[in-house]
Amino acid sequence: MRASQPALLVAGRVITEMRDSMVSQWADWLGDRNTGAHTIPRQTVEREFRLLFDAMTEMVGPLRREVNTVWFHVCEHYGRVASTRGLAAGEVVEELQYLRELLIRNLAPVLVAMRARQGMAIMLRLNRVIDKGIAVAVVGYTDALVATLFSQNGVPSVGGDQDFGEVERQLDALELELQAVSREAK
Repeated sequence: MRASQPALLVAGRVITEMRDSMVSQWADWLGDRNTGAHTIPRQTVEREFRLLFDAMTEMVGPLRREVNTVWFHVCEHYGRVASTRGLAAGEVVEELQYLRELLIRNLAPVLVAMRARQGMAIMLRLNRVIDKGIAVAVVGYTDALVATLFSQNGVPSVGGDQDFGEVERQLDALELELQAVSREAK
């Protein structure tokens, strides 16, 4: 079952239009998790959410093959930052599952208006993209934990080693990577 190009473009447009609202909902849902790590402020976490939505928008559009690598980089980074935020692996999965819920809730009116086959194809594609993103985020999370343990001879540190400035530089690089792929393909 394949979604048509126009249906995918509609879904991408809705994600783009509702991105800021969904980022706010996601950040509000996280609540205290955002304040748990003093090294990663809420606005940085929200910036990461926006980047996830921007990559997701491209993943359901015509550039999905070109953006696939960027999506994996963004999800891996999300997992690494989640480790710095002090989350457990299950919480990383839970947070990205909430992304799925937000997309379903916000895309539902558009998908219901489509032919059933088209709406189902879009939802299947989104679910595959999110499932792959969750797997990559958990790998990034695990890699960050292992790197921390190795760098400290197996003794966990009190705080994360990754500072706010480094996270911001990495987000800058990921945003530029996504923009470059989008410009290159157009």
